[in-house]
Amino acid sequence: MKLPIIITATLLVSLSSFIPGAHGQGVTVTTGDSVELSKAGKNAKADELYFDAIKARLHDDNKQAKELLEQFVKDRPDVPAAFYELSKIYIDEKDNGKAAENIKIALSLDPDNKWYKEAYANILALDGNYVDAADIYGALAKSELQDPSYPIMAAEYYERARKFDESLTYLDMAITRTGVDEEDIMMHKVQIYLSMDQVDKAAAIVQQLINKEPGSGKFYKLLGELYDNNKMPEKAVANYDQALKKLPNDPAVQLGLAEHYLKTGDTISYKIYVKKAITNKDLESDDQLKLLTAYVQSMSSESVAATEGLPLVRDIVAQHPNDAVALAFYGEMLENANQRDSAIVAYKRSLEIKSSDFAVWGRLLTNYLDKQYADSLIKYSTKAMKLFPNQAIVHFYNGVGHLNKQNYPLAIKSMNRAIDMQPESDKEALALMYSTLGDAYHENKEDNLSDDAFEKALKIEPDNETILNNYSYFLAERGKKLDEAEKMSKKSLELKPGEPNYLDAYGWILYKKGDFEKAKTYVQKAIEAAGPKTESELYNHLGNIYFKLNNKEKAIESWKTSKEKGSDDPQLDKKIREGKLYE
Repeated sequence: MKLPIIITATLLVSLSSFIPGAHGQGVTVTTGDSVELSKAGKNAKADELYFDAIKARLHDDNKQAKELLEQFVKDRPDVPAAFYELSKIYIDEKDNGKAAENIKIALSLDPDNKWYKEAYANILALDGNYVDAADIYGALAKSELQDPSYPIMAAEYYERARKFDESLTYLDMAITRTGVDEEDIMMHKVQIYLSMDQVDKAAAIVQQLINKEPGSGKFYKLLGELYDNNKMPEKAVANYDQALKKLPNDPAVQLGLAEHYLKTGDTISYKIYVKKAITNKDLESDDQLKLLTAYVQSMSSESVAATEGLPLVRDIVAQHPNDAVALAFYGEMLENANQRDSAIVAYKRSLEIKSSDFAVWGRLLTNYLDKQYADSLIKYSTKAMKLFPNQAIVHFYNGVGHLNKQNYPLAIKSMNRAIDMQPESDKEALALMYSTLGDAYHENKEDNLSDDAFEKALKIEPDNETILNNYSYFLAERGKKLDEAEKMSKKSLELKPGEPNYLDAYGWILYKKGDFEKAKTYVQKAIEAAGPKTESELYNHLGNIYFKLNNKEKAIESWKTSKEKGSDDPQLDKKIREGKLYE
């Protein structure tokens, strides 16, 4: 079996100065440090300890590895690799003192081993001794001329020690070696010069990058930011003037200018350039959307965001008409602007291109939750169920569609399937599913099952005011458990005072209990709280209450208002015509 690379590398390091002989055989092996091992099988037992220790390390059993290595070095104190392995274990145990002690022994036995030197430098750095760590890496950089990592590490540790001149020297050394990203190193130099408060030298480095890539606006933007962040706005403007002459349509330059004007408080110029950057055709659509998102989030209100953002996202969609992500974002913007029908069209177009985006399906289905969209909710949730059969929420939406369509058996079937799939960890979703199942059972005249579903919902979320209100109202409708219903309804009002539907439900429970005066007070409060948006059912309730209070005139007046608001009570016309109460 082929060993994983990490294991092979570990063994190579471990065996670089120690390769034991075969078990019980007299094999002489000479390594780079001229240490003779396992002569005539004399040390075979000790050698076996070492191999067992390495195996334990490979299986992450540091405790066993350490015990075996400690035994081994007692018998073989001349093998540096064992001390090296011990130092690694102590580093894992965060015992830097012991780690340093063992790596020093390894180095005393094999002073030219670069791996041991690296390990010692890193241990020193862990203790905050950055200068000595940097000195070791600096020496390695001078002896290992092909390796670019050594001068970079020396520069890193000198920088941590705030010995910036030394750090810059080694960064310059790194640039001369192959296999390095020169841009990264030069950017590192920029940060060091800024740490030294030498802004002009930092700017000179960025200018070198501009000269190397004159067709890229990102370095002009970087230089402008450098000047702006160091309170040199005049130099920032001069830099951007040069950039605009050479790269007038570069999105990085446009964005840099936008940020510059935002910092200087020039809102008008900021909007001009940020919009140019957002709609720049040289940008990928995802970058455009990231910029647009940040821009929209900076708006003072949703209405302003919609006014400012919609034309921009519309432009992006025009540039990328087959980009599913852009279309989905467009849908969200339209939805936030209360343009639901247009949002639905955008979501559908997005899903035609990329039907696997579950989040977009969720946005689409959410827009169909109102009763008038029942057919669409059923249609598209059915499509979603075929694509995502194990997603509980799409089955739930399908159940809501059937509930709104008054097809209660199918609603119940879908709701139960959703509950079976819903993880118990998402308590809010599970409680919602149980309470909606309770609605469906109630409408299907399966009262016991309805109560059971609501009880399960309340067990999950006992302080959910919506569930408390709905359950108590259904009990009142059936005239059952009215004392319990009153307690639940009262609790919902305590949790959310002044909610019109909760006030009406409490009043209706009192009506069912025969407390008509108090019932009238709460239903009237509900109507006052709802204002022009008062639903027809509240006036129907008020009419019934007035009738019980022997105020026939007020009763008929309330019933008429209920009818004007579109009540679906089949007895309402008869109540108005005959002036009698029918329930």
